[in-house]
Amino acid sequence: MTRPVVVFLSGAVSFPAMQVSDLTANSPMGVILETLPGARRAIFARYHLGGCQGCAFSNEETLAELCTRSEIPVDEMLDHLLTSHVHDSAMCMEPAAAKSDISTLRFIDLRTREEHEAVVISGSEFFTQELQEQLFAGDSNTRILLYDHSGKNVLDQVAWFRGHGLNETYGLRGGIDAWSREVDPSIPRYRIEMD
Repeated sequence: MTRPVVVFLSGAVSFPAMQVSDLTANSPMGVILETLPGARRAIFARYHLGGCQGCAFSNEETLAELCTRSEIPVDEMLDHLLTSHVHDSAMCMEPAAAKSDISTLRFIDLRTREEHEAVVISGSEFFTQELQEQLFAGDSNTRILLYDHSGKNVLDQVAWFRGHGLNETYGLRGGIDAWSREVDPSIPRYRIEMD
């Protein structure tokens, strides 16, 4: 059986730095997906692209190339992505803001049990079925901060919590990795490898 293994990173790891304002029609889709965590969901929801093999796109393909072959005006798609990002950003909390509000937030870890046991933000709770039932039956005004490894998957979970009436749910922008880089460098950074 293949199991995920947490591998700790030594030293700094570089990530492609791209500001939202720097995205253009010539930006590769991989850069867009890194810069706008909700981009894949926004593209699929509006244009039904990226959800299956027949409508997939590669990380190397530019936005302009994707739009040309899909017969979608590139300015329209870029505008949709930027508008969606504004909406998504309202559901995220910056690591520094989370640190300053730490006493008013309930931190919930959405990662695997192996990740949670290896590296954790102090005071956070591992997300289980029982915890989900407790949260959904509890006070709808509870301020909840969800986090994953890199912040790439947290927005779907935030939307799901909010859809169940927990409107004070947010996602940690950049996940535990950003928390380690920007708030608490004593938390080791890592990557997942399959055993």
